[in-house]
Amino acid sequence: MTARIGIDLGGTKIETIALGSDGAERFRRRVDAPRDNYDRTISAIVQEVETAERVLGERGSIGIGMPGIVSPATGLVKNANSTWLIGRPLQVDLERAIARPVRLANDANCFALSEATDGAGAGADVVFGVILGTGVGGGVVVGGRVLVGPNAIAGEWGHNPLPWPDAEEYPGPECYCGRRCCIETFLSGAGLAETYGAAGGARMTSAREIAERAAQGDRPAEAAIETYADRLAKALASVINLLDPNVIVLGGGLSNIESLYTRVPRRWSAWIFSDRVDTRLVRARHGDSSGVRGAAWLWE
Repeated sequence: MTARIGIDLGGTKIETIALGSDGAERFRRRVDAPRDNYDRTISAIVQEVETAERVLGERGSIGIGMPGIVSPATGLVKNANSTWLIGRPLQVDLERAIARPVRLANDANCFALSEATDGAGAGADVVFGVILGTGVGGGVVVGGRVLVGPNAIAGEWGHNPLPWPDAEEYPGPECYCGRRCCIETFLSGAGLAETYGAAGGARMTSAREIAERAAQGDRPAEAAIETYADRLAKALASVINLLDPNVIVLGGGLSNIESLYTRVPRRWSAWIFSDRVDTRLVRARHGDSSGVRGAAWLWE
């Protein structure tokens, strides 16, 4: 099998890609994902694999990026915001339906692997991939391989508490995970919107609109972006203190806030335990395609 087939299993869509051994795209397709129906999800994935292989004229390896993870302890899906997958033996059922081995990984891990393989972090020994969007996720790639860990939660920095919180940031908002002050509650799109509202802006404004308003001189938007950059700098400083990555790659909708790439590195030194910081902060090269490309690269 020379083709690598990658599938990004999202809550609303299933995207499929096929890469050649050189990373060149040979096939791409996106369809709506069945919601709240596990059996139809399995059938949809099988159909997408069959469609890709019919176009390619050959069988391929299958890698799948998914919300959540497969628990090493039980073999069942956990931590998935696509709740109909939780508690299901997804890998076993897919391998039975497709009749070959399948590799599954968290979608943030797939993002990090894509960018470490032939993206903005290519050639770096340690890459931390960050997704800033509806949620906040992360993945770690060391020596070209995803770091998973015995609990399959390596890189889940979004559910660590915001480090070095200011007085007004503590104890922090409640998170869906049941704790307070999670990084995700501050750095997600909803977190930025809440910060904008607290600064005097209209609540329920999208992250894109806030960034655009900041560029136009809107003072509440400028204040919200400044606060967001400070919080991101703190959060990433704690990652650098732990992993010391060569590159941190940002993806997700909030990665399009251009000023973050200058503001955050100027600020994170205050919290990093080093005389200088050589870690690079960069935007994802493959953008929204990184997740599905990383799924394909799960097969070396």
